[in-house]
Amino acid sequence: MKLYSFAKTVVFSVLNPLYRFEVIGADKFPKEGGILLCSNHIAALDPPVVGINAPRPVNFMAKEELFRMPILKSILPGVRAFPVKRGMSDRDALRQAIKLLKDGEVVGLFPEGTRSKDGQLGKGFSGAGFFALRGDANVVPCAIIGPYKRFKRLKIVYGDAIDIQPYRERKASAEEVTEVIMAHIAELLEQYKTK
Repeated sequence: MKLYSFAKTVVFSVLNPLYRFEVIGADKFPKEGGILLCSNHIAALDPPVVGINAPRPVNFMAKEELFRMPILKSILPGVRAFPVKRGMSDRDALRQAIKLLKDGEVVGLFPEGTRSKDGQLGKGFSGAGFFALRGDANVVPCAIIGPYKRFKRLKIVYGDAIDIQPYRERKASAEEVTEVIMAHIAELLEQYKTK
């Protein structure tokens, strides 16, 4: 936790002067319980930007190759990253994410799976709905409103938590829950893009 706090402070002090973060809705962020934090994805800097501006520590999946690099392999676990094999179903990573959520942690996820080339919100993969349903956690939608331009304001908007329990009770599909999550992100983008 000490490394996470230190890294968060350092990264914030470097990025905030460049992108002038405006954080909206952090006061709505649940103070406890498992949270799946789902955001749109517009740039490579999205994971650290979401992580350093969130009111609680955020766990992110990171590609397995990074954990083989000499320096990174000792740093990444300390900043709450855990490995995922890309291009295949990685059961260990799935189990790790679900365990973190059930343990009351925050897991960050970009449902689109990859960065948007045109800045528009893409279709979400069903993994977001899968984690929301299996992880016994609520979902906090997040919108990053850019673009990333030096010394221009960048908005990070956290929406109201989505209660997933009704979807669990009626055994909704992962696809349906993902669509609900993406609709909430789209609503935040629409509501705050011109404010």
